[in-house]
Amino acid sequence: MNLRFPLPARAALVALSLLSGVASPLFAAASARPNLVFIYCDDLRWDALGVVQREQGAAGRFPWIQTPRLDQLAAESVRFRESFVVTSLCSPGRANVMTSRHGHLTGVVGNQAHLPANVVTFAQHLRAAGYTTGYFGKWHMRDQRDRPHYDQFASFVGQGRYFDCPLLVNGVETPTQGWVDDVTTDYAARFVAAQPRDRPFFLWLGFKSPHGPRGGDNLPARVKSLYRDAVSRPTPNTSRRAIFQAADYDTSKQGVAAPNLEGHRDYFRHVTAIDSCVGTLLDTLARTGQLENTVVIFTSDNGYYLGEHGLGDKRSAYDESLRVPLLIRLPGSNAARGTVNDALTLNLDHAPTLLDFAGAAPLPAAQGRSLRPLLAGERPADWRTAFFYAYFREAQYPAPTVLAVRTTTHKLVTYPGRKDWTEVFDLKADPHEINNLAGDAALRSRLEAVYAAEAQRAEFRWPAGHGPNGEYPPAATKAKSGKKAKQ
Repeated sequence: MNLRFPLPARAALVALSLLSGVASPLFAAASARPNLVFIYCDDLRWDALGVVQREQGAAGRFPWIQTPRLDQLAAESVRFRESFVVTSLCSPGRANVMTSRHGHLTGVVGNQAHLPANVVTFAQHLRAAGYTTGYFGKWHMRDQRDRPHYDQFASFVGQGRYFDCPLLVNGVETPTQGWVDDVTTDYAARFVAAQPRDRPFFLWLGFKSPHGPRGGDNLPARVKSLYRDAVSRPTPNTSRRAIFQAADYDTSKQGVAAPNLEGHRDYFRHVTAIDSCVGTLLDTLARTGQLENTVVIFTSDNGYYLGEHGLGDKRSAYDESLRVPLLIRLPGSNAARGTVNDALTLNLDHAPTLLDFAGAAPLPAAQGRSLRPLLAGERPADWRTAFFYAYFREAQYPAPTVLAVRTTTHKLVTYPGRKDWTEVFDLKADPHEINNLAGDAALRSRLEAVYAAEAQRAEFRWPAGHGPNGEYPPAATKAKSGKKAKQ
């Protein structure tokens, strides 16, 4: 029978019923395959971990942040320091992970689409391989109410809210009490505790934090008093405007508003709050004897600006927006612990990695690749050295359409319809992306060749509603209505 979760309450955990049916003999050795846990934050920067701040030393902007459980997880994991997304936005990021496909191919290029019913996801393949699948927390595909390919779920619609958020529990709208990331973590912990040991499971825990609105009544009491006197350190690019913020852009201009320090404190209060949620889930895995048979992946849907280039939010193509944390903890006494890896990894790689560990069929059209060789300390000779990035303009946001290629050492950023905004950066000499080298014809030409190759590898095509000169909607659509296309 279909199970129904009890109302979430920390004081009264009620055991879950099991799904109907008996595992096929094909899965008789299922216990030999690892459980899989995927923890997904919202808007978490790559450097929003205490371990990264300590590693950066004097260069760290936020040396005061507290993430003890994530630091412990990092000490037991492989930490990927060059982890990126191919679109820095909520819904596309989730679709990228679920399908290992770029958004221009799945149709999810903004936050106003459901996950299409016809796309194949890794959860679908895990179920076919005998895994029980559970989804808890943020889904964020507009107002989508189903959670395709998941046996059990407790998830909210859209952005939900931080306190007393109604959840869809296996499709039934259910009231809750408490801070939403605590509540969904409790559901996830109960799911773990209820799983039989003769069948592996996959669990996705999606946090709302640190997505806005932050601070004040959106924070749990345990973190409200943190960081009262904390001050973020400036970086060279916190006094520089993004090239698309003014037509008369000049790299010598200052005049960017001072960072919102209380906003920074609230951001990291949310981060510290979900740090304890991660601890709750890890403790449940350990207490139930399942931690050492579980692969744990921790990452985020995109990065986030905290004043760099005069920006907040994400969407554009500077590294603060593209770069995300990635920790992968492997089970077993021989697993790598506390190591770092600087191979170029993408959110497209998560699905192939999970399916590889599960022994499940790979996604036939996956554009990422399994990280398993890297986790074993090996780097294939043909491992990527570049990737294609795309963000497509949304009417309610100021960020323009941007197409870019990032390599291990350089970046070319293009703004369709605005060739004068083209940016070229030497990331080794200029990690803050201040000195635009677009006037270096030889370097630009080399990067344009890499861009063309990566765009082809990504099977790039303009998605519906967007035109090749950055129009939104495209010129052809506007022409039909008698309006002049905006360049």
